[in-house]
Amino acid sequence: MTTPTTTPHPDTTPTTASHRMPAPQPRGPVSTTLLAALRSGTPDELDPGADGTEPLAPVAAALEAAGIDGPDATAVVLTEDVQLALLVMYELHYRGVDGVDDAWEWHPGLLALRARIERPFEAALRARVPQPECDATDAAGVAARLFRLAADDDSPSLSRYVARKADAAQARELIALRSIYQLKEADPHTWAIPRLSGVPKAALVEIQSDEYGGGHPGHMHHELYARTMRGMGLDDTYGAYLDAAPGVALVAVNAMSLVGLHRRLRGAIVGHLAAYEMTSSIPCRQYSNGLRRLGHGEDVTGYFDEHVEADAVHEQIAGRDLAGRLAEQEPTLRDDVLWGAALCLAVEGDVGAYAMERWQHGESALRAPLPPA
Repeated sequence: MTTPTTTPHPDTTPTTASHRMPAPQPRGPVSTTLLAALRSGTPDELDPGADGTEPLAPVAAALEAAGIDGPDATAVVLTEDVQLALLVMYELHYRGVDGVDDAWEWHPGLLALRARIERPFEAALRARVPQPECDATDAAGVAARLFRLAADDDSPSLSRYVARKADAAQARELIALRSIYQLKEADPHTWAIPRLSGVPKAALVEIQSDEYGGGHPGHMHHELYARTMRGMGLDDTYGAYLDAAPGVALVAVNAMSLVGLHRRLRGAIVGHLAAYEMTSSIPCRQYSNGLRRLGHGEDVTGYFDEHVEADAVHEQIAGRDLAGRLAEQEPTLRDDVLWGAALCLAVEGDVGAYAMERWQHGESALRAPLPPA
């Protein structure tokens, strides 16, 4: 286990750490009807009455009208409206949503609606990310293929741009944009722990222990990220910038939740984590260099400094002991391990490419520019 390198700070733990995600602003008829239904009462209070009215019927109707079951479903599911609705459904398994009763988490009707979205969503992701080829069946061979996947990734380098060119406003946008995931960092991957055994399980526990600070309050990585946000004059409230996040960012977070929540996709979430760790150490150094170039100190760079060392160790554990050994232990999961890694590289690359394109055109990477620090 690596030792946290960041000095504890009296203001490290976010005051909002235990709060639910604020209810987001809807982005269309599906998210509008979903949020209205979820916030109108508990499932028991809203069970069908004598007239047979189903509280989730408007959501189902909105999905049908959008074409979620039609021939163009893979395009429909990627719209901001449907992606936001899916993110809200997934958030019930994380910290919950402000004003939404926790009993909705396992409501059969809501799970059925989520499944109608997940089917075309997974199809869209598999169409976006082809299955990587691999002849290896042993842990070392699979790990080597994963490292080649990471090395061959040709997505635009957002971290290099930040290191060399980003201005102060763009750097703040980056931190706000990444907060949609970073404030719950590691949580989707942790769902895999009870689904693994032996060496892969031990490897994942070792990685996640570091992600959660090794038992040291203030060193959990999402808390370090919140400290970075405060140092840049940003709101560290969980989900504070969800309304500002573009659809491409919602897709990246939802893809992680999809493969994390489903046991049948446990190979994919392991591969996702492996790719995440393999492509983190050097970019984090570049992010840190860029933030220092802009005049920020350790209170802002500490999160990235921590990952330079930690992820250099994690990438070896994730590639060989976690992903490689899982593929060796359960050969039927090898392809999903590789696909999960390719998925991570693709969707994270899409976010970076979107942000850089907007910045290069003098536009905000967010749906609305941030107010001044």
